[in-house]
Amino acid sequence: MKIAILGAADIAFRRFLPALRACPALEYAGVASRSPEKGEKFKAAFGGSVYPSYKAALADPEVEAVYLPLPPALHAPWGERALEAGKHVLMEKPFSTSLAETKALLDLAEARGLAVQENYMFLYHSQLKTIRELIESGELGQVWLYRISFGIPRRQSEDFRLSRALGGGALLDCGGYPIRLAWELLGESGRVTQAELRVPRGAEVDFFGSAVLENDERVCAQVSFGIDNAYQCTLEAWGSRATLIASRIFTAGAGVRPELILRRSTEQTRLELPEDDHFLHSMEAFSAMTRDMAARKAQRAAILRQARLVEDVRKYAERP
Repeated sequence: MKIAILGAADIAFRRFLPALRACPALEYAGVASRSPEKGEKFKAAFGGSVYPSYKAALADPEVEAVYLPLPPALHAPWGERALEAGKHVLMEKPFSTSLAETKALLDLAEARGLAVQENYMFLYHSQLKTIRELIESGELGQVWLYRISFGIPRRQSEDFRLSRALGGGALLDCGGYPIRLAWELLGESGRVTQAELRVPRGAEVDFFGSAVLENDERVCAQVSFGIDNAYQCTLEAWGSRATLIASRIFTAGAGVRPELILRRSTEQTRLELPEDDHFLHSMEAFSAMTRDMAARKAQRAAILRQARLVEDVRKYAERP
């Protein structure tokens, strides 16, 4: 299946295309770029066409799917155009900037019989399976609390993360990761019970946020996220017998050997895990989904639930 990229984003060059080379189910068609220089850089490194516009890529009859790594505010309009053109859509997170936009895109995908996926790659990394197995084995004892944080240093002033018009802000950029992991660990009954967003004086968007999610068993997840922070990318599962810490829970890409720490009262164990390519596995899942109706339905439900939880965080934070 041929897939094109809408937008010559850095993540497409550094992460998507190297993983695509290892995915036999997908073939690179080309990139649509508003910058000819960026387009030629992609072509020189990976081949493929350089489309003069996003519309031109969507008009190519050989392209069956698109990867959309544009700034968040452009996800809904270009996701809609891609679906209207009959293309499956692998969407970088967040799927859109609002619950209403997400619902509309999911309804359109269902009506057109097309697959859509929100690209939270960490869900496909083998370290998450290992973490689940450790928790379910009772190694940690009873887990009552998860602490999950994802924060990055401040980017340059022209970065889309700092622009309200482009869908920036900590919640949409970094917040989705710990929220998505929280409900993955808490289960279907996980819900937002508290939230706060911090907007610095003179800023257009939130720079930091935190939230609490809780399930029916009263297990709690404390999540925090920011775009002006010392880097942090951590899961801590605090149990009655031991604490598990994963320090690269969201970003252990190809070439990285993630490490888990098990802390008990008198000892500490380090578990070095094998490297894994979560971007490749996300692509494989997306490709399989284009042929699997049940998988499409499950992914649409997951995208919708994520959008509702992000909306709930915003609503709680905006309460007087």
